[in-house]
Amino acid sequence: MNDRTNLVDRITGHRRMRRNRKAEWTRRLVQENRLTVDDLIWPIFIVPGSGIVQPIDAMPGVNRMSVDKAVDAVKQAADLGIPAVATFPNIDMALRDEAGSNSLAPDNLINQATRAIKKAVPNIGVITDVALDPFTSHGHDGILRDGEIVNDETVEAIARAAVIQANAGSDIIAPSEMMDGRIGAIREALDASGHQNVGIMSYATKFASAFYGPYREAIGTGGLLKGDKKTYYIDPANGTEAIRDAALDVEEGADMLMVKPGLAYLDICWRMKEAFGLPVFAYQVSGEYTQIKAAAANGWIDGERVMLETLLAFKRAGCDGILSYFAVEAAKILAKR
Repeated sequence: MNDRTNLVDRITGHRRMRRNRKAEWTRRLVQENRLTVDDLIWPIFIVPGSGIVQPIDAMPGVNRMSVDKAVDAVKQAADLGIPAVATFPNIDMALRDEAGSNSLAPDNLINQATRAIKKAVPNIGVITDVALDPFTSHGHDGILRDGEIVNDETVEAIARAAVIQANAGSDIIAPSEMMDGRIGAIREALDASGHQNVGIMSYATKFASAFYGPYREAIGTGGLLKGDKKTYYIDPANGTEAIRDAALDVEEGADMLMVKPGLAYLDICWRMKEAFGLPVFAYQVSGEYTQIKAAAANGWIDGERVMLETLLAFKRAGCDGILSYFAVEAAKILAKR
């Protein structure tokens, strides 16, 4: 045994990686990345009405909520220490049109939710998206003209919507529609309206992914979408293009950057953090969430461990935080540790 040990020591040069893994306390001492509640942003879905908690079939454990119920849920999230929520509306079909004009209504569903949350839970951050897809009759993120999503007209509309959302109390505008020039236009519009302190979390690299399916059910656009979104979302094959896209958003005034989806794009998270040094966030999207939930429900994986492992992977990839439907579930587990 001694001869064998000496042989291993000679081969490794006395470097033994397992020394630091030998006990639970040494593993804690040398742990490079940690997941805390401060890393979590909770996306929630809002529907019209009151007293509504409506399960989403494709997203086990996630509900659409009326504003009053959403306020109650956000209070619980704040009590757990979650710093912010991101709100997404599922509006009445009668309010959807080709131009997504309800996005410009000061009292639309998303703005109602913002006002109610900020009144009831003033210390939690509210992040709102100005993309038009929840408001359009065709399910696209922008204005559709003759089969094309028109860039500049869409940018004008979302810049106006951003000001209206800021007026309602939104702390961070998070534009997800991937139109060219949107960050600069939104920043200019916010500043001109006296909202210099409202931040912009750019969906800097949003990919034309197959992971979004359950989300489209959640906001009621799954059956509406005509065609696809490949003319404005980024090709999943293109990492360098994604960084160039993000660079333009940085130049135009983005305060934070987001990568969407998450796990399949950890390399992009790392490259963005290294390239720009701005806060970087990942969106662990509905398809990622649902895969874990479905596999856990079938007993194929340990759902809790896989959930926490994936969230920690975002931290290892350089992310400052994660938008995740697991946020409340993870926060409860972290609170017990």
